[in-house]
Amino acid sequence: MRRALAGALGFAVVTGGSGCGNDAARAPGEAQPGAGGGQGGEEQEPSPAPAYTITAFEEVRITSDAGQPNFQQANADIDLRDGPFASVRLVVELESTCYPFETWEDNPPPEGQSWPADCDAFDRNFELSLDDPVDPAADPPGIELVRAITPFGGPLRLEVDITDVANGLPAGKHRLRAVIPTWSDASGQVSGSNGGWNVSAVVEAVPGPAPRKVLAVVPLFNGSQTTAEGPGPLAVEVPEGTVSSRVEYRITGHGGGESGSGCIGPAEEFCRRIHTLFVDGSELARIRPWRTDCAALCTIAHYGPEDGGFDYCLENPCGAIESVRAPRANWCPGSESPPFTWDADALRVPGRHTLAWEISTIAEGGAWRVSATYFAFGE
Repeated sequence: MRRALAGALGFAVVTGGSGCGNDAARAPGEAQPGAGGGQGGEEQEPSPAPAYTITAFEEVRITSDAGQPNFQQANADIDLRDGPFASVRLVVELESTCYPFETWEDNPPPEGQSWPADCDAFDRNFELSLDDPVDPAADPPGIELVRAITPFGGPLRLEVDITDVANGLPAGKHRLRAVIPTWSDASGQVSGSNGGWNVSAVVEAVPGPAPRKVLAVVPLFNGSQTTAEGPGPLAVEVPEGTVSSRVEYRITGHGGGESGSGCIGPAEEFCRRIHTLFVDGSELARIRPWRTDCAALCTIAHYGPEDGGFDYCLENPCGAIESVRAPRANWCPGSESPPFTWDADALRVPGRHTLAWEISTIAEGGAWRVSATYFAFGE
């Protein structure tokens, strides 16, 4: 595809590389109470503060150059004020200079290279989290808000409801972190020689009565797992007054280990594994995280003249069509991987409990990205 792309755009191709990669916010202030003097002289409840937006990232470039700012991640402070919230939404947009292809006219590949230098043609992990630890050894993990995989070459837009998280956290400033482990190709053959991604993120907050009473939001784990055994029983403190709960378990398989039983390609990206979760030592759930709908993210489009040019996936413009369509370990290129969720009976009972999980097997060279968060709700 790279040869066809560069040829269609009028650029030379160097042989030897593989194809594409396998506020408008108001000023802080007190809300004005409603007018008094109703029937019986009762005062009305104060009206909610006006809705507002917070621009956390505006086309912030996450780079593959370790010598530049925002190497593989970017951070921003957000101020969640005037709660409780009727609604809080997070809107994220990811872009790469790989696409649309017409932009290559003004941003051509350097001589002898096949991609614009700042283009990242691969699919990458994308994770957005809140309040990541300053000292990972002593502080709790960050709360994962979004798990997705970038498209091959982009772009991608995501909208996520984070109302429960916002209503369960202390008011005030919190740190938002966007992570994309982008890497460059110095020769510019399989991706840009200085590839990266542009990230925009806006928080849309609507103060008002909360949809549910959030008693606690507890991040339990956020990291990589390379062995079948999980991080061990994790303590979960259930607060008094809890009537329902939610465990969010986000998992995606990655890596280039040798494929074996249960795999259709390199482990763990193409492996079917069984994940078993336990609460207080008793089995909560047994799941097999495996996406078979990736073909839906490959609408065939054509670039160039009808009797020439090339076909590509509209949602994944720089990916080989067969690769885009392949099933994977709970993810597809250019798609969010939402959490598995459960309301465990035991995690409604006030006091100390434990959550644990294990994966049936993990091949050497493979890994699962895992995060777990506990929510407690009251009447």
